[in-house]
Amino acid sequence: MITDEDAAVRLWRERAERAERVEGREGREGGAGGVLLDGFHALKHALRFGARVPLALTEDRTAVLRLAGELAPDLTATLDELLTQVSPRTLRALVPRVHPTGVVALAERDDPGTRSAPAARTAPLVVLDNPRHLGNIGAVIRLAAGAGASGVFTTGSVDPWHPNVVRASAGLHFATAVERCEADGLPSGPLYALDPEGQDIRSLALPDDALIAFGSERHGLSPELRERADHLVALPMRPLVSSYNLATSVAMTLYHWMAAPVPGRSPGTGP
Repeated sequence: MITDEDAAVRLWRERAERAERVEGREGREGGAGGVLLDGFHALKHALRFGARVPLALTEDRTAVLRLAGELAPDLTATLDELLTQVSPRTLRALVPRVHPTGVVALAERDDPGTRSAPAARTAPLVVLDNPRHLGNIGAVIRLAAGAGASGVFTTGSVDPWHPNVVRASAGLHFATAVERCEADGLPSGPLYALDPEGQDIRSLALPDDALIAFGSERHGLSPELRERADHLVALPMRPLVSSYNLATSVAMTLYHWMAAPVPGRSPGTGP
């Protein structure tokens, strides 16, 4: 814990500026950077899953530690050491929008591939083909972490580590593999692509090493990924309904995999 507010602010700004510089290169070269953890739950999950968090700020240490005692007693001592209290005015000057829990933190983002999905997967890998909505990507990462999926890979230009994505995932990026790659750089394995013209998903079983691909919210699967697919599968849907939300589609598909009667598999255990 840093006891001096001015020192905490200087360190925050130094690390935030460094993260912005690295993130500016990330799309072109790849590289590690900083991750904004917005709110108590994002900080909680990041710490539980091994993130390196050098700095956490709050406008009310007592309230945050009380919340930790109720929701995350396993982290109370860690947070007591980590949290630095600053004034509400200072906190609002450092972040665009302060979370209702009044806490923000910076985590260190690993080099791409450090938390990569294992080569021999025991749980499916979710592939989002050119997703556009940051909240949807975060919701999918949260789903994948909860279901024990091997990870979430995205194609396209949107960074799956964008602060708004991390906010929507509640910090669960650190609980699974999250990467951006080209379609031809996806890991090996049978590719099951969701498509309205596919086979009803209820009639088949998804293997543990499957890649499960979902098209973008507006345009669906790209021709490249659709052509590469080993299987086209469809979710059951009432006639005249256009589509499901992306996160809903992922949830239904992962539940179908989780619900399959496989000896020795426990719900949510993942890889």
